[in-house]
Amino acid sequence: MSGVSISVLASHSALDVLDGAKDEGFKTIAVAKRGRERAYREFPVVDELIVLDDYRDIVKVIDKLKGSVFVPNRSFAVYVGYDAIERDFPVPIFGNRYLLRWEERAGPYNYYRLLDEAGIRRPKTFASPDEVDRPVMVKLPEAERRVERGFFIARDRDDLWRKARRLAERGIIRLDDLSRASIEELVLGAHFNANYFYSPLFKRLELHSFDRRIQSNLDGVYRLPARDQVELDVDVRYVEVGHEPATIRESLLEKVFDIGYRFTEAAARLVKPGVIGPFTLQFLVTPELDLVVYDVAPRIGGGTNAYVGIGGQYSKLYWGRPISVGRRIAIEIKEAIRQNKLEEVTT
Repeated sequence: MSGVSISVLASHSALDVLDGAKDEGFKTIAVAKRGRERAYREFPVVDELIVLDDYRDIVKVIDKLKGSVFVPNRSFAVYVGYDAIERDFPVPIFGNRYLLRWEERAGPYNYYRLLDEAGIRRPKTFASPDEVDRPVMVKLPEAERRVERGFFIARDRDDLWRKARRLAERGIIRLDDLSRASIEELVLGAHFNANYFYSPLFKRLELHSFDRRIQSNLDGVYRLPARDQVELDVDVRYVEVGHEPATIRESLLEKVFDIGYRFTEAAARLVKPGVIGPFTLQFLVTPELDLVVYDVAPRIGGGTNAYVGIGGQYSKLYWGRPISVGRRIAIEIKEAIRQNKLEEVTT
């Protein structure tokens, strides 16, 4: 395909990206961490596999990525880091590399600010535990595995401190992380991840699919009778281990499109050139049928792996056949090459 390859960090949604790239005739490059490369050897969707001792070492193999377009995922952002991505990675990245750091909940660049700019409803947040006056979800990292979730639910301020101390004593969280934790009001509703794609070339927002998270050990607790949940007194964990496809009530699609358009317009104002390609809005549907967005992924979402090889349920309405988000990325890159506009879909 005009000598251009598609490359990706071998983690998260990489198989979706690689499979879609092969479907569109691109050569593929996967950069894996030693000890985590087996899937990328087993599945024949990788033309060149680069194995490193640490994901951060990707900046040392730039020469091997020349001539490729790199597709970022969450693992790339977490393990390589925003500063290195913005300053030390001179490979064209599909999408807006400067939008990746806005996935955080704290600091000057955070998705709460994006949602507020967009006028999208989100959970109320509290600056400190002592301000809490209602049930909340406390979001902070685990004590040891810093990329995993040490989330917990509390009824009020006193319950928050009691549970935080208990979880810290059990080595699940660190108490000093509470000063940087995101504390959100607990909104009850049905959970959905909406997977979108904004195309600068076709100048349209596409809704591709919905999915839901599978989390451990939360999923196991769900399956216990209420009596056993109380008697066992399990510390519920929210470690993401998978996704499952989902559908949504068709009358809610009006609101799903509305928040998607609002988000892309806000991103264009705050983080030029705005959204390019895939992004995910994670939201709750309340009994009043309001949408409350509680998380944002300004890049390909992990839930797109639920549709590898079969395509998202709404993608057929645009393309006449179901396609995955990974393939949709490859289609956009191919069209950009054809029009000599690759700079419009990369940063």
